Amino acid sequence: MYEYDVQQARAAELIRRADQERLAREAVRAGRAARRDAAARTSEAEAHTGRPRRRWSTRAA
Repeated sequence: MYEYDVQQARAAELIRRADQERLAREAVRAGRAARRDAAARTSEAEAHTGRPRRRWSTRAA
């Protein structure tokens, strides 16, 4: 009976650890997605400033 209790405790600990690791991975993914969305929003805002990025003609010497 003792061995069964030890095995049950070990299984419960492994399940808890797996849940914690799953939550950590989800948090990392959510952070990456948030940064990706923020970068996309800032690049869209910068891309439509109305000013040309480079000169259309060469500079005079």
